[in-house]
Amino acid sequence: MSDQTTAGASTSVPDDDRITPEILKVAGVVVLGAIMSILDVTVVNVALPTFQTELATGSEPLAYSTVAWTATAYMLALAAVIPLTGWAADRFGTKRLYMTAIALFTLGSALCATAWNIETLIAFRVLQGLGGGMLMPLGMTIMTRAAGPQRMGRLMAILGIPMLLGPIMGPILGGILIDAASWHWVFLINLPIGLIGLVYASRVLPKDAPEPSEKLDVVGMLMLSPGLAALLYGVSSIPEHGTVAHVEVWLPALIGVALIGAFVVYSFRPEHPLLDLRLFANRNLTVAIITMFLFASAFFGALLLVPTYFQQVNGDSVLRAGLLVAPQGIGAMLTMPIAGALTDRIPVGRIVPFGFLGILIGIFGVSQSTDPGTSNLQIMAWLFVTGLGMGATMMPLFTSALKTLKAHEVARGSTLLNVTQQVASATGIAVISVVLTNAMKAGDVVRGTEQLPGTDGGLTAAELAAGSNSSLGGGNALDLPASVLQQGFVDLANAFETSYLVAFGVLVLTLIPVAFLPRKRETSHLLDDEAGAPPVIMH
Repeated sequence: MSDQTTAGASTSVPDDDRITPEILKVAGVVVLGAIMSILDVTVVNVALPTFQTELATGSEPLAYSTVAWTATAYMLALAAVIPLTGWAADRFGTKRLYMTAIALFTLGSALCATAWNIETLIAFRVLQGLGGGMLMPLGMTIMTRAAGPQRMGRLMAILGIPMLLGPIMGPILGGILIDAASWHWVFLINLPIGLIGLVYASRVLPKDAPEPSEKLDVVGMLMLSPGLAALLYGVSSIPEHGTVAHVEVWLPALIGVALIGAFVVYSFRPEHPLLDLRLFANRNLTVAIITMFLFASAFFGALLLVPTYFQQVNGDSVLRAGLLVAPQGIGAMLTMPIAGALTDRIPVGRIVPFGFLGILIGIFGVSQSTDPGTSNLQIMAWLFVTGLGMGATMMPLFTSALKTLKAHEVARGSTLLNVTQQVASATGIAVISVVLTNAMKAGDVVRGTEQLPGTDGGLTAAELAAGSNSSLGGGNALDLPASVLQQGFVDLANAFETSYLVAFGVLVLTLIPVAFLPRKRETSHLLDDEAGAPPVIMH
């Protein structure tokens, strides 16, 4: 069959509430891209200890701070390219750009697998990030335009599955690949997915109508992209240094805030700024973004703690810890389709509060289940409840933000949402990591640990307990009395409880913007555009 475009309303999909096979094919393309980009982050994090030894050029392993640049470089590339995605989608078209993003990500993955030292791996991760950064905002744009206002909730729920399962399945997949093969397969696994995605996208994504008349906001790009990268670098450096007072934290963060602030002032001058802050005039978008920022910072911060708890307190392997977290993903998968269907029928302000109730109950339950010896089944039950709430929260928020935008505003709106999520997740992970680290250091230093290299004055019982269950050794290597380690595990569990309660507090605070989410049905403007109907799905 020949390709069709958006030129005429007569060729468009009727705006009813049916999810046709053609729409599901488009959703499949987007989900493939989302799986690649989201899974990659957590899978690679599992491989960091392996990089320390296998990419070392001498007999000494590489410093963790050095190999961590494989994650940092990817994140900074994401931060730099995401603001450009809205303009590029309008300028070149979403289909062409989405295929380019998949190709860049796949090429970067192949090159990463060939890396011969840590420097080349970091460089290839940047290339991978340039492709990966475009996949999620473009995927949201494609899904929003394909779904139309009557199906948007259900289609967003499909996209939400890899967003929630990625952080959970990543450690499991990473552990299997490294144990069964080698670290190279952490990247090679993306090749078949990327190639399938390219062929699939070329066949099922509709041709769209790019607007080549719009010029790139070069001035805005020179302020916003490096500003976001500098801010995220500073924030992500907090856990390493344990304080915001370190120059490697506050200096890049300050530069980033200054550049972003300059962009905010400047962005109202050009007709087509790189990131259109005029969209904040849309009340639903503004409330959803504020809610998303607080929610994502608390959720991603708390999500980081769960597998770490299983490994450090219970002594579980990376693979087992990943499996123990799986009930959260299962819970989300159960409620997400239901929430998506409801979002197409009733306002999100009547759905999200119930999702938040589940999250609050689950996170508080986890915080009270950190004592050593607590049954894994008890923790898994609370994680399942958290997942049930998650499934009814995340994608309805995205739907609320994008549903009332006009068709030509969707690309810029999804870019704004993804920038918010990136900054929020980096901030949440950094803050929760510092809370956990400082809580572990709050106790007295154990005698005999002052002389240990790299300990900066000795270790507390909680730090010794955490080290005793890690690959780096710790308490067991010092032949300490069992009572010291026993108290250490109690202190360590209390540190995790404190960290969970901080995340719980932020989630309680999020109830304020949640109360302002729309509770009455509002007219969608997705069809109100001079270009005509949303892109038709190809037959």
